[in-house]
Amino acid sequence: MTTRREFVKETATIAAGLSILNSPFQLFASEQKSKIRLGFIGVGLRGQDHLAEALKRKDIEVIAICDPDVESAIPRSRKILQDAGVKRKVAEYTKGEYDYRKLLERDDIDAVIVSTPWEWHAVQGVDAMKAGKAVGMEVCGATDIQGCWDLVETYEETGAPFFGLENVCYRRDVMAVLNMARQGVFGELLHLHGGYQHDLREVKFNDGKQFYGGGVEFGEKGISEAKWRTNHSVHRNGELYPTHGLGPICTMLDINRGNRLMTLSSMATKSRGLHKYVVDHGGEHHPNARVKFKLGDVVTTSITTANGETIILSHDTNSPRPYSLNFRIQGTQGLWMDDFNSIYVEGVSPQAHRWESDAVFMEKYDHPLWKKYAGAAKEAGHGGMDYFVLNAFIECVKRDLPCPLDVYDTATWYAITPLSEASIAQGGGVQQIPDFTKGKWMNRKPIFAMDGEY
Repeated sequence: MTTRREFVKETATIAAGLSILNSPFQLFASEQKSKIRLGFIGVGLRGQDHLAEALKRKDIEVIAICDPDVESAIPRSRKILQDAGVKRKVAEYTKGEYDYRKLLERDDIDAVIVSTPWEWHAVQGVDAMKAGKAVGMEVCGATDIQGCWDLVETYEETGAPFFGLENVCYRRDVMAVLNMARQGVFGELLHLHGGYQHDLREVKFNDGKQFYGGGVEFGEKGISEAKWRTNHSVHRNGELYPTHGLGPICTMLDINRGNRLMTLSSMATKSRGLHKYVVDHGGEHHPNARVKFKLGDVVTTSITTANGETIILSHDTNSPRPYSLNFRIQGTQGLWMDDFNSIYVEGVSPQAHRWESDAVFMEKYDHPLWKKYAGAAKEAGHGGMDYFVLNAFIECVKRDLPCPLDVYDTATWYAITPLSEASIAQGGGVQQIPDFTKGKWMNRKPIFAMDGEY
């Protein structure tokens, strides 16, 4: 089994000859650990999910939490700690946006989970790796390409483990379909869809009085994600949240491990949904009714790969609609679509040209990880996915193993956002997707969900 140290030595490309043993992360190169001492940078709603899940584990000790929101995030996190029966003092860092750097100065923290507003991910990931901490990074889209390169270059300089916490890669049906794809059920893969189609209008407008139900405030007057997330919709037009759809697709196509993303082109509809929501719930004279939202209601991105597959991503968060990640996995032998739990496999499905339920396939090809850990994941968030993504991160750090969703994957997924913005601004102009592996993708081998443990 390849260790993280061997993996980094094989894939790092900086000419300075830096090695794991000369990095701030030397302690993990020389020993495996039975318990990980964890800090949390950002304990909003998503950070609280991770905190609650971490507190269920005997191999995690929560050392510190950090968030400037002392009115909501910190009290809620205290309650989670209290309800979990934590008796010892957990340190709190709440004095402004940069207080997380004091948390990183501690020598009793092995790893951090970053669950902050999107614009902070790159800088906090860089700071954490330079401080010698393993990083579990929540998902988003980057604000610029340079931030993606900063993450990659810092990783290569330090060797600090970096895990992109894309939980949908561990969704049970998605992992069953990954299993099918690897066993050739669909033949050779050709064309894949994914996306983030989720009505978030109530999340983007919240005044605290009508939480999840009709508030029309955001920014300083908003609460939770409405404080920061909605501003991206005001100022940006692009595929703002690519990883839920793209991450699982990349595991199926071996992206950055024998294949890579090459180009993209994006287009956006007009922007109507957020303005309409404000008028419907706050009236046409509400100050926010005058806000000009830049984000198109539906953003569509087309992507090509080195091995000849095509990918379609959809971003749709401002329209009335049921939740869907819009998965479609199509090959030379058949295809699966998740919206209606439908599958068709030529020569296997009972009727030609007719869909059948995917239920039998899901049972037959249930991934070994789910068969092994379904019980442990039963009470975890997002249908058990949160157990698997946290478990993978912790096991990699404990056992000195390479992360299956690593910094190269995170940089590639994050880069879709600024590239899509540039494409839309150019009327759908084709953008080149950087090779963050610097050529190493040709020789790197797939490892996601192949270990039997993570």
